Amino acid sequence: MLLDAMRAGEPVDGAFLDRVVRTRNREMRDGSRSVAKRRLMPYYLAQKRQRSPQWEAWAPSEEEDRALCALLQAKPRRTASGVTTVTVLTKPWPCAGDCLYCPSDIAMPKSYLSDEPACQRALRCRFDPYLQVLRRLQVLDDMGHPTDKVELIVLGGSWTDYPQAYREWFAAGLFQALNDFRSPAAEEQERTRWKTYESLESAYETSNCKDLQESTQKLVDHGELSYSEALSSCAYQTSVYNQAEASLISETSIDSLFERNERAACRCVGLVMETRPDAVTPESLVEMRRLGCTKVQMGVQTLRPQIRAGCGRSLDDGCVERSFELLRLFGFKIHVHLMANLPLSDPAGDMGDFMELVGSERYRPDEVKLYPCVLVRSARLTDWHEDGRWQPYDDDTLVELLSEEVLAAPPYLRISRMIRDISAHDIEAGSRKTNLRQAVEQRALEKARMRGAKIEEIRMREVASSAVDWETLRLDDVAYETAVSRERFLQWVDAGGRIAGFLRLSLPSPEVAGACRPPVPARPGQAMIRELHVYGRSTPLHGTGTSAQHRGLGAALVDAACGLASSAGYGTIAVISAVGTRAYYRSLGFSDAGLYQVRPLEP
Repeated sequence: MLLDAMRAGEPVDGAFLDRVVRTRNREMRDGSRSVAKRRLMPYYLAQKRQRSPQWEAWAPSEEEDRALCALLQAKPRRTASGVTTVTVLTKPWPCAGDCLYCPSDIAMPKSYLSDEPACQRALRCRFDPYLQVLRRLQVLDDMGHPTDKVELIVLGGSWTDYPQAYREWFAAGLFQALNDFRSPAAEEQERTRWKTYESLESAYETSNCKDLQESTQKLVDHGELSYSEALSSCAYQTSVYNQAEASLISETSIDSLFERNERAACRCVGLVMETRPDAVTPESLVEMRRLGCTKVQMGVQTLRPQIRAGCGRSLDDGCVERSFELLRLFGFKIHVHLMANLPLSDPAGDMGDFMELVGSERYRPDEVKLYPCVLVRSARLTDWHEDGRWQPYDDDTLVELLSEEVLAAPPYLRISRMIRDISAHDIEAGSRKTNLRQAVEQRALEKARMRGAKIEEIRMREVASSAVDWETLRLDDVAYETAVSRERFLQWVDAGGRIAGFLRLSLPSPEVAGACRPPVPARPGQAMIRELHVYGRSTPLHGTGTSAQHRGLGAALVDAACGLASSAGYGTIAVISAVGTRAYYRSLGFSDAGLYQVRPLEP
């Protein structure tokens, strides 16, 4: 019916699809044969892959196929920024911190809750990296999203707190799943892993274990046990995970998995790991880079020592600044978490924190999550709320604060999130507004119009899935200073200021890089490309399409960066490439050189 309507020249959109589905279901006398919209895309793609008789009867043209996929695709925003993100979690593990506001769900890594969507997926997969990636790719594939360019996001407390053997095992599982996706090897590996977990769990009295976990969680909620103490009380959980990891060790080296992924149908174009500022050292960054990491998420929460101390956040005053310096010198994208409404704070202080974060040369991250503090049952903040020492801001205060931060955001900053996926029933006090970001952006736009100002924050300027006016694109250069480098943010923007692609170029200060001990991997006189990103709906590798991808914008940005670095006196330029983008950079004249890829510059 959809194809017939398209060929007849009728306007076929989401409303038309809704009407077709409702009409068809009303005509079905057998309720078991009713159609669900979410099943249409998997069915259509299955017919396409199998080249079934039904597919041959439809015989859609390339243009009709693209139109149908766009119409049937679920949650198109997921890949509108150019890549497909897959979030995984590491297993529960003791945490060195004991922050007032931090959730302590012992079924989860510290600070995460079982009801969050990514956490539910991780729990179902026993926190197995292979199963998490494979299952998520299968779901995204069924929703009609491309899966050939994947950014892996590894959450779960501080990556460096886990044993080295676990870190190696986890990273290997991620890449093995990407390499195996849609192959017979994936089916066999999936069966093996599920059998392993089922056999190990059968050795325990499941009902007794669940009772123990629930009773232990109550002790944590009442403040009688710490999170780390509680984990040792539920040793069966840790034992299952440890035994499974020992039996599922891959004989394939991580380097071999990387080599396969460079040519795989499902490539890693970014790997994000999470840590704390005090855990950022040259040694930890070398290992992260060796495992393919390109971006580091870091919980800063606040820049004020007195607020940090009051919340039990045990960070040395200088370690936050030092972490920014090291991450930048190593070429990582810097993604920090900042929390409003912390105990002892107020809106004016929160705004001051944000302004210092984006305005001081000591910081200036590339991305930020602006999480307002909320109270969950397992957090020590409960006592502060009950005796009145902490009260949540009302929604209007939050919207006012966050909208001012959006307006103050520089053009090189992306505000990735403003609210966590914490279920409303888990929030004891604080904002339950699920559309908080929408309200913030609407308020920011209203203020910008009243003040005659422009919003420069990246996420609100992305071209996303909309068409790009190629004739009006221009290359804009935003320069800014940090404590250890001169930064150049190169962006393709259209006449309305929307961003179609960007590159982050770092020109490290030679005296700072040379003084670092142990020394950073970058050579003296070497510039660094820390990020290259082209926006628009994710386009398959080697494909065309209507988005900004695969139109030469990325190569032009790299050439511009090389020209700037050469003019500034740098002899070589390095790029912190992801495993799946190495071949692309080789095509642009870069060669492999240890942890990075390097290209010589002409004077």
